[in-house]
Amino acid sequence: MKRFERLAEIRRLDPVADALEIYRISVAYEFPWDYTRALELALYRTYAVPAIGRLLARTAELTERTQKRYDDTVLLLDTIVEHGFAAEEGRTAIRRINQMHRSYDISDDDMRYVLSTFVVVPRRWIDAYGWRRLSRHEIVATAEYYRTLGRHMGIPDIPRTYEEFEALLDSYEETHFGWDEEARQVSDATLDLMASWYPRPLAPLLRTATLALLDEHLLRAFRYPRPGAATSALVRRAVRTRGRLVRLLPPRRGPHFARQNWEVKGYPNGYRVADLGTRPVPAGLRGCPVRHQDGSAAGPVE
Repeated sequence: MKRFERLAEIRRLDPVADALEIYRISVAYEFPWDYTRALELALYRTYAVPAIGRLLARTAELTERTQKRYDDTVLLLDTIVEHGFAAEEGRTAIRRINQMHRSYDISDDDMRYVLSTFVVVPRRWIDAYGWRRLSRHEIVATAEYYRTLGRHMGIPDIPRTYEEFEALLDSYEETHFGWDEEARQVSDATLDLMASWYPRPLAPLLRTATLALLDEHLLRAFRYPRPGAATSALVRRAVRTRGRLVRLLPPRRGPHFARQNWEVKGYPNGYRVADLGTRPVPAGLRGCPVRHQDGSAAGPVE
């Protein structure tokens, strides 16, 4: 197989009708490392919305059980990519996601914003650092894939196109990004988790490198000092160089799903999708840390 053969395969498919297949090829064959990094960044960005960051801090999932929360999130989302929306495994993953979200008063606006990060951040990351830019077929398919996921999660008024997702993300961040002490704690815990995957002496260097990949708006929201211009340029150049080197390698023969990532450490003996995630007390029994403003997302679509 030649380097651009799968891209040719993608272009023969329908970006709407075959959205799942296109997205799976892109995630598991073309850009597995990039999608892992980009989706980590997508979720990380959401902490800068104080309502989201505070909720995550008060559940303590991302400050006290950071690795488990990371693993469960990765594995639930990965299950849907690998098996699809109709398969039992995919339906079970969606059911678990909905059960967890239903236990808290999360606004529909916040849910739409989080969904938009999954669509927009990977496109921007891959266009900047991937071995090639995403094709229009992949961009349309990604938007359609997450529109489908959003419908299964009961999220209303989902953007119809990539451009609408992008406009939503940019306007929401402009309006809602801001400082929150509890959100900063979640951010620090996440940075510490990422550093823990490598030898301890590298932790300060890895933290600086991660901050160098963040945009000014995100750094301001968390009140992190901006790394020097030379440091930022060096880090970004290194990641771009990685993409250029990947372009020279032969294409991947088999799929690489996120469950195969070495950063997922919490289930060395395997796992059941139905057991992933948390079992929080439903809203109303013990109260919810974030009061709902404009309607909560509905339950799972069966």
